[in-house]
Amino acid sequence: EVQLMESGGDLVRPGGSLRLSCAASGFNFGSTLMKWYRQFPGKGPEWVATIRSGGDTTYPESTQGRFTISRDNAKRMVYLQMNNLNAEDTARYVCAARLGGQDFRGQGTQVTVSS
Repeated sequence: EVQLMESGGDLVRPGGSLRLSCAASGFNFGSTLMKWYRQFPGKGPEWVATIRSGGDTTYPESTQGRFTISRDNAKRMVYLQMNNLNAEDTARYVCAARLGGQDFRGQGTQVTVSS
């Protein structure tokens, strides 16, 4: 059974940093493209970052330079380091695995940026 378990969400002040984690199981993690999305209330998911099996990363303009995605294949973990957070980053952050041409997503972890 494919499982993705996110953690690390919290309340953080503007300008602060946070590191999210995603524990993966039930599939061949080392060869799987992984992503982070974020979900705003009442809106569709927004892509945040992608990391390929070989470690190559891509980001949208909204997170480029502030967010860093990484992976530890031995631990079956994906991480999202988020720096210089602002109120517009407040969302539920969801980890996803690209499997069979589709994104399999976890339940997410809440990040709230507020003073």
